[in-house]
Parts: sequence; C-alpha cells; structure tokens
Amino acid sequence: MSDVDAAIAAGRVPDGITAEYLKQSRDGPAIGAIVFLCILTALVVLSRCASRLFLVKSFGVDDALALVGLALLIAFVALVIVLISLGSGRHYDYIQYIMPLHTVRLTETLDFIAHILYTTALVICRFSGLLFYHRIVSQSRRFANTIRCAAAFLVLSYLPQLLLLILHCTPVTTLWPYAWQPGVDDYTCLAWGVVYVTNSGISLLCDILLFGIPLAIIRFMKISRRRKIGLAMIFFPGLLVVGISIARLILVIQGQWDADQSWTYDPMLAVETSEIGGTLIALSVPGIKPFFDKLFSSRRNTTHASSTFHSGGVGSVPRGLYKAHGNGDFGWTVQGGHGKGEVSKDMADNESTDVILTGVHYHVEEHDVEDIPLKERSATSRPM
Repeated sequence: MSDVDAAIAAGRVPDGITAEYLKQSRDGPAIGAIVFLCILTALVVLSRCASRLFLVKSFGVDDALALVGLALLIAFVALVIVLISLGSGRHYDYIQYIMPLHTVRLTETLDFIAHILYTTALVICRFSGLLFYHRIVSQSRRFANTIRCAAAFLVLSYLPQLLLLILHCTPVTTLWPYAWQPGVDDYTCLAWGVVYVTNSGISLLCDILLFGIPLAIIRFMKISRRRKIGLAMIFFPGLLVVGISIARLILVIQGQWDADQSWTYDPMLAVETSEIGGTLIALSVPGIKPFFDKLFSSRRNTTHASSTFHSGGVGSVPRGLYKAHGNGDFGWTVQGGHGKGEVSKDMADNESTDVILTGVHYHVEEHDVEDIPLKERSATSRPM
C-alpha cells in the first residue's frame, strides 16, 4: 500500500481530496532536466578550462572561480535531487496530510542549505565574469572603474540576500514552519515569498548588470556593425540568463500566493539550476570558442599557427597572431600577421570575430586621441 493510500485509510486526508490528485508528481522530469543541465554545464566549464590550459596556456582567477561555481552547482544539484525525492515538489495537500513531520522538517533544513549554496554559487559565477571583463578593459580607466563598481554592487547585494535567508526567523532556525506545523508559534518568521521575491529581484538586477557590461564594451568599440554583431552573438547566452532570472521571479510569486504553493517548487528548482548553469555557460563561451575554431575552421588553421583566446597576462601571446588594441574613445586598432606582410582586408572583413576574440589577445585602452578607425598593421609591433 502506498503512503497516499495508507493515509486515506487512516482518515488523515479530508474528504474531497482524491488519491489520484495526491499521487500526481512531476519529480521525474524535473530531476532529469536538472541532471542534464548539470552535466551540460560541467562539460562546457571543463572544456573552457582545457582550452585555457592547453591552447592559451594561461589559467586565470576567473577560470578558477568558474570551477568553484561548478562545484557549488554540483552540491546544489545533489541537495535538489534529495529535496525532490522527499516530495517537496508535490501538491501542498500531500505535504500537509501525507508527508511525515520529520520529513517536513528535514526538507525545510535542506531547502535552507540549498538556497545558501544557490545564492553563493551565483555570486561566485558573477565575480568570475567581472574578472574576465576586467582583464579585457583593465587599461581603460572608465570601464575598469565601472567593473569595480559592479563588483562592489555584487557584494552589497549578496549580503542582504544571505542575511534574509539566515535571519528569516527569530530565533534563528533552519526551519521555515508551515502554519499547521507543530511548533510554529515558537518562531516569528518572514513570509517565504517576501524573502524569495526580494532575493530574486536582487538577483535579476545583478544579471542585468553582469551581462550588460560586454554589450556596453562592444557598443563603444570603433569597429563595423558586422563585427559588433559577431561579438554580441558570442555574449548572447547572457541575455538568456536574464530571461531565466525573470522566470524564477515569476515562479516564486506563484509559489507564495498560489493555494497549491508547493506545486511550482520542482520547476523553480529546475530554473534555479538553469540560472547557475546558464551563467557559467554564458561566461565560458568565449573561452571555448578557440577550441571549436581549432577543430572546425580549416581556413583559420592555415592562417594561424594556433587558434587561441587570451583574456589577460603579459608576455603570453604567441608570436604571429592578431592583437586588437584600443585607442581613443574605446576605438580599436588591429595588429596581426605572421611577420610577413599585412593582414588582408578580406580576412578582416569576413572573419568578423576572429580579429577580436580568436586573435589571442584583446583589451581596451583609453588614450587622448578621440577616434582612430579600425585598420590593419604589420606584426612588427611589440606583443603585449
């Protein structure tokens, strides 16, 4: 006899609530989607790290933070699978009338831990992104200061998110008691929805800030519209993360003010996994691009000694590859070649993102010159 049938036979379930309703579950599809997202994210992040180690031969702090973010994602996914398996995403009536009280308390504690991991994983991933951006624009005082301000905003936004989770009840507890749960009168708690809607709103602002920065960098680059579009497409996954963050906010609102509030829990956990994974994937795409270029671009293999992407570090740029160098009001000068002649304009025009992103190294510099148009030069200049 199932737990639902046993509870009905024992008279614990009110009339009008059927066994079919209580047995409804979306646990299987939710777990499948979450595991798939975790595996996909791991493959992308590990590919990024392999590309940085073996192609670029430079492993930065941003790459290390991406690995930390991946580890936190895996820990979060493990807790999420346990929560779903215990029934946290079933109908609210199932939790109230079928789930044992000790299991209810366990799920509340696991949810508390999981969302501290979730919040911390996101801030680690975002700092990885900011460090990546800072390497690109470190010589542009305007953008570098913008990124430092963004980092300060991330810290200031993380603290209230963390404190809201830890101090959601007085006295402090890992539980979040339901109104019908024994011992609820021992605590004074904020509404679950208030805390999660607030944290989701802050998270959305952070995502907009994080993924708006590369668009701003591209906007100020003195390159053709075609190249801007090519670069923007590389950072496009970041816009999808913003959409995921909006979806989470909607699900949290539904979960708090819907009578069957726990029924949206499984989708919300899947969306939260997508948000962490999507952030890591979006920030790893530029890092794995040279790996795929090396595999699939025969023309680039014939014109480059190797296809790499470098986002920082002095003296590590292979000789004979391109370098994009910012001048003026974030204008760009492209330097490249193999020491023999100039880079052809045809290649510069057709390889819309090669010169900037797969040309080994690029960063933005700010000088007094207001506008230097994009142009090609010989490879006689000193490598960065």
